[in-house]
Amino acid sequence: MNIPNEYISKTEDVADNVIRKGKHILPHVARLCLIATFLEDGIRMWSQWNEQREYMNMSWGCGMFLATFFVFINLVGQIGGCIMVLGRFRVTIACGILFFIVVLQTVAYSILWDIQFLLRNLALIGALLLVLAESRGEARSLFAGVPTLGENKPKNFMQLAGRVLLAFMFITLIRFELSFLQILQDILGSILMVLVTVGYKTKLSALILVVLLTVLNLYHNAWWSIPDYKPLRDFLKYDFFQTLSVIGGLLMIVSLGPGGVSMDEHKKKW
Repeated sequence: MNIPNEYISKTEDVADNVIRKGKHILPHVARLCLIATFLEDGIRMWSQWNEQREYMNMSWGCGMFLATFFVFINLVGQIGGCIMVLGRFRVTIACGILFFIVVLQTVAYSILWDIQFLLRNLALIGALLLVLAESRGEARSLFAGVPTLGENKPKNFMQLAGRVLLAFMFITLIRFELSFLQILQDILGSILMVLVTVGYKTKLSALILVVLLTVLNLYHNAWWSIPDYKPLRDFLKYDFFQTLSVIGGLLMIVSLGPGGVSMDEHKKKW
C-alpha cells in the first residue's frame, strides 16, 4: 500500500524541484502562453482585414460600417490587452478588455450554439481569472509590511473559479473511441482535471496536464502541416492557440498554487 505513495512523493519532489528552478521564468511563460490565442486572433484581424469585414457583413447583414467596427474592436482590444498583460500594466483593465472580447465573439460567431467552442471560451475566461488572481497577489506584495485583515478572499475565489473553468477545455478533448490510447487519455485526463478542480496535489496534477495537453496539441492541431489554401488550417490554428492559452492557465496554477479554497490548503489546517 505504501509503494504508490512513495512513487507519488518522489514525483512531487521532482515536480517541486522543476518548479523551484523555473520559478522566475514560469509566470512569464504562463502569461505568454495564456494570451497566445488573443494575440494570434488580433494579428489575424490585421492580416485578414477585408476578409473578416466581409465575413461579418455576410453573416449578420449589418453593413460594412458595423462589420469594420467589429473587426477594429477585436484588433485593438486583443493586441492592446495582450501588451498590457505582458507588461503587467493595468492588468485588471486588460483582463476586462479580453473578457469583453471573449463575450463579444461568443455572441458574434454564434458560439452559444456550439457546445465545444462555448466550453473552450469558458476555459479562456478561467485562464483570465488566474491572471487577475496573480495581479492581486502582486498588488498586495507592494504593501507586505502593512497588516491585513484576513485572507485575500477575492483572490482565492478567482483561483477556484479559474481552476473549475479550465476543466471545460479537457471535456472538449474527451472522445468515446474504443482504442487503448484514447481510453487511457480520457481516464488520465479526467482524473487530473478533477484533482486540479478540487485543488488536491494541485501543482503536480497541473504540471502533468501541461505535458499531456502539449503533446495532444502538437499531435491533433498541427496547423503548420496543412497548406494555406485549405480551410482546415485556420480551424486547427484556432484550436492550437486556444489550447495553448489553457496550458498557460495551468502553468499559472503551477506558479501560484491552488489558493485558499482547495483541499491542499485545508490539509495544512488538519
